[in-house]
Amino acid sequence: MPLKIVGAAFGRTGTKSIKIALEKLGFGPCHHMFELHNNPDQIALWRAVARGEKSCWDKIFTDYQASIDWPSARYWRELAEHFENAKVLLTIRNEDSWFDSVQRTIYPIMRDHTSLQSSLRREQASVAHDIIVRQTFNGKMDDRSHAKQVYRNYIEEVRRTIKPERLLNYSVTEGWGSLCAFLDVPVPDEPFPFTNTTQQFLDRRSRLERTSGGHGV
Repeated sequence: MPLKIVGAAFGRTGTKSIKIALEKLGFGPCHHMFELHNNPDQIALWRAVARGEKSCWDKIFTDYQASIDWPSARYWRELAEHFENAKVLLTIRNEDSWFDSVQRTIYPIMRDHTSLQSSLRREQASVAHDIIVRQTFNGKMDDRSHAKQVYRNYIEEVRRTIKPERLLNYSVTEGWGSLCAFLDVPVPDEPFPFTNTTQQFLDRRSRLERTSGGHGV
């Protein structure tokens, strides 16, 4: 099925919450970095994309109606062109808060991917390191000034490229309202699914490390 929503959203901008929200609104399944763990066949497809091979977007997203988070956010332009009828969702967050969250959560996993004990996690983190750390941030994801400038440039480029009527600039702090209006769907009679905070991420990682005897994520 063709994507209906292309997520132009760096990780740690509320993407897990948005994934859940989009699926509750009927736009599921929604592709997210977690899919590389839940569906290992995705790893080989994204590794080929990272190598610069011809991208088979229809194959990668054959079972999905929406995308959010990395690795797909790295290719928002290509996806927006390929799925020309899809709406584009740009999630935004205070850049210092975003950087701090990245450093405490996903960056150490990508940085130390070769030491992860789980082969699946190691392969997933390796692809993420290639697409995100090396290609997106030129190997300097832990440099605050550089990473924030990449983040700002990314947002400006999306806004400059995508027609306003096709784009939603969105923060999860807005909840359901603007998201539902953009997608032309009713507002659910339930709270917005805020989840995967930095502390929740760290708690989950700690549990995994305890059960795996070390570098379990």
